[in-house]
Amino acid sequence: MNTNMPTKINQLLQKVPRGGLFLASWMHKTGISRELQRHYKKSQWLTSIDTGVMMRTGEMPSLFGALASLNEQDNKHFAIGAMSSLEMQGFSHYLPMGKKTMVLFSPKGERLPAWFLKRDWNVFLRHFTTECLSFGLGIETVLQESFNLPVSSPARAFLECLYLSPKYYNLTDLYYVMEILSLLPPFQVQELLEDCKSIKVKRLFLYMAEKAGHDWLKMLDLSKISLGTGKRAIVKNGVYNAKYQITIPKELENVE
Repeated sequence: MNTNMPTKINQLLQKVPRGGLFLASWMHKTGISRELQRHYKKSQWLTSIDTGVMMRTGEMPSLFGALASLNEQDNKHFAIGAMSSLEMQGFSHYLPMGKKTMVLFSPKGERLPAWFLKRDWNVFLRHFTTECLSFGLGIETVLQESFNLPVSSPARAFLECLYLSPKYYNLTDLYYVMEILSLLPPFQVQELLEDCKSIKVKRLFLYMAEKAGHDWLKMLDLSKISLGTGKRAIVKNGVYNAKYQITIPKELENVE
């Protein structure tokens, strides 16, 4: 390969860290014509991985690089959330065995492209679009492999886990995670709980926080958090908690 690359291709390669991707539509907007893109591929500076998506020749793109490229080049908002975020930030009580699961959230209407879904990233992908929480609230930026990625804060991530429970997450396992969330910022928890649209999630969150005895719970203004009316059966054949009007697993209730 010719290492004396013209300035334009050199500038292009410097814009995307190694492991990232080059979307044809983005390159065109930045002044790289379709003809020039074909020249870059013919000259083996770039290699197509699918229609409209390229990588550095001889380099394998990473999952984080692909996500960052989608967000930055195609104006998407894919965020790492739920247990994936908690694990990334050291708030999981156990290490997953085998292939990891990567949980992604995005606003309504934003879908992962076909080329992304059919590529093997060596993870189990789960993508959700939900309005349970306002998108952007409680989202932080974390540096992974030279890429800035939106990631749910621990408080938001835990609420997302509760939203996906009990189908995707065991409630007792989640309680053990709650036990180590002793330093959540009360102002952020307050904001998220006031914003949360799921009565089930809010009741479970407050039940677990109370059971864990976290000090930040005392700093919340519960009068501003709507918990709805009526009972919620989270699981079948469970134990009823009268204070929060939820039916939860007996195993969870018996944890001391």
